Amino acid sequence: MNHPQVVSAQDWRAAREALLVKEKEHTRALDALAAERRRMPMVRIGGDGEEGDGGGYVFEGPDGPASLVDLFDGRRQLIVYSFMWLGGDTFCSGCSMFTDNIGHLSHLHARDTSLVLVSRGPLAEITPFRERMGWTIPWFSSLGNDFNDDMDAGDGFALNVFLRDGDAVYRTYSTAGRGVERLGSGWTFLDLTPFGRQETWEDSPEGRQQTQPYAWWRLHDEYDRHEV
Repeated sequence: MNHPQVVSAQDWRAAREALLVKEKEHTRALDALAAERRRMPMVRIGGDGEEGDGGGYVFEGPDGPASLVDLFDGRRQLIVYSFMWLGGDTFCSGCSMFTDNIGHLSHLHARDTSLVLVSRGPLAEITPFRERMGWTIPWFSSLGNDFNDDMDAGDGFALNVFLRDGDAVYRTYSTAGRGVERLGSGWTFLDLTPFGRQETWEDSPEGRQQTQPYAWWRLHDEYDRHEV
């Protein structure tokens, strides 16, 4: 096996410091991208002239039929990952790896953000697989509606972000392919949303609610009930 070159501690530290300069540049570039993302326009689901139907999509969930508004679970922001459904006993390893890497949802909930999975498959097949994997993320069936097609997932996978204003739902962001590979922590998901992490250091449009960094962080079982 071709290992990295062995050098002295002094040379290793010099190489590390040189790389750190580039890493910090990369971090600042990601922050700038997130700031630009927070300033993206949004499009109303269901059309500009329709009243709060969220596109009229009907999903099947564990508690019965659910609308797109229902998927927010009362929160302002919603992240939907369209999990590729291959049917039967064949499961997408890439979507499964992505789901395995999703952090505890209470941290997103504390920032008024929900995250759910959606698949174009029957709930009767989805539920046993979800239980097998030990996942607790809410998972809905989009079988029978056009959500996957309309949100650029089709028979594959994609991630979409939505903002709710009353019963009106707006699409604010979408990504697929390698765009989902770096995601998983609550911070990376919040960076995709129009409100962001909601911390004072962020470059956000005027009027967006912000609090001091770190001040809102809790152990996942210590958030107030209204935050989760």
